[in-house]
Amino acid sequence: MDRATSYSQSSWYAVLIRSRQEKVAAAMLGALRIQHFLPLIAEVRRWSDRKQRVLLPLFPSYLFVCIAKSYDIQLCVLKVPGVIAFVGNLSGPLAIPDAEIKSIQTVLSNGVGCFPHPFLAAGDRVRIKYGPLSGVEGRYVRSGPDSKLVISIEMLQRSVAINVDGCDIEPVYREQTSYLDITEAALSTTGTS
Repeated sequence: MDRATSYSQSSWYAVLIRSRQEKVAAAMLGALRIQHFLPLIAEVRRWSDRKQRVLLPLFPSYLFVCIAKSYDIQLCVLKVPGVIAFVGNLSGPLAIPDAEIKSIQTVLSNGVGCFPHPFLAAGDRVRIKYGPLSGVEGRYVRSGPDSKLVISIEMLQRSVAINVDGCDIEPVYREQTSYLDITEAALSTTGTS
């Protein structure tokens, strides 16, 4: 099978990898001459007897491949040890814009310090992690270059906004009840009593 396709026909795709198998999968893809990108960041790990600088995946359990959207090539990628699946939807793998991959490559190649950060979208519920406002929760709002946290008193239908640094907030994950939980609860109450 000829895997050498022109760059104009290929796109970047995210691939889900088994935990801690990213480097092995990347090496295998390299051996198969499949263009791939595994963004790594240096981190100092401390053990009781020493400190060591290690390279860790920027996006744990993911790497990127640049391939043509061909069933044969996709199958070849899926057969690599450690690969679980392509990231996509029911119609198949979804391409990642080249600009997004190039941005990550540019940051890493220029040695700019970066670190993983939770994905935050406008409207997400967040909590301040540091400083005198630590623990305050609200909705995340982007307004131009500024990030704001909106704190609302819903009963009064009034809000107040404060400027926050994006590094000082974290997403608030609420325990969500799934449809299955609701169905099981309904069955248990209508069952034998």
